[in-house]
Amino acid sequence: MTDLPLRVVLADDQDLVRAGFRVILGTEDGIEVVGEAGDGARAVELVELLRPDVVLMDVQMPRVDGLEATRRVLGAPGNTTKVVILTTFDREDYLFEALRAGASGFLLKNASPEDLVESVRIVARGDALLSPEVTRRVIAEFHGRDRPGPVAAHRPPALTDREYEVLVELARGASNAEIARTLHLGETTVKTHVSRVLGKLDLRDRTHAVVFAYEHGIVQPGDGRG
Repeated sequence: MTDLPLRVVLADDQDLVRAGFRVILGTEDGIEVVGEAGDGARAVELVELLRPDVVLMDVQMPRVDGLEATRRVLGAPGNTTKVVILTTFDREDYLFEALRAGASGFLLKNASPEDLVESVRIVARGDALLSPEVTRRVIAEFHGRDRPGPVAAHRPPALTDREYEVLVELARGASNAEIARTLHLGETTVKTHVSRVLGKLDLRDRTHAVVFAYEHGIVQPGDGRG
């Protein structure tokens, strides 16, 4: 039995950007572009209609911007679509707001075709799409604008000691393999702990775990790996 293709919606007000992404993704086995939107309102409509796996969402669009569209998509009852924010880094102030809205990560508009394809696959399987460079920029913006000083650490009482250690490593940008090496665990065990952390804290995905950890002082800017 053949696996169903990953279904993608492209949301960007630049026709050339959408066309380029459509060509790249359209040549890949297992990925299908099922819709395109030139503004945020249309993007929300398409997600409700088509139920794609992933939306590639620009921020600066007419009618409804990408941040509000992301909030509407991810706030809809029963939603399973993941959102990736398209960025050129010319406005860093919206990066953390996108994470707060529930986006699963960021993709540079000038990303290579290989990175574009891999990004869709990464997000579709529920992993975070936060490169070290993006993470540093996002956290620096969050720390400088919203937190004039260090945040007092708040340890979630629902987590066991091991789950808390896993959350710390997650927030530092570690992969499951890196967490396994650091904590001397098997990768399967790490996956179990990650699932429990997300479930206990009611977090959507690993990206949300990063946001949670910084907002609650569990890690501070400068604690990351890269």
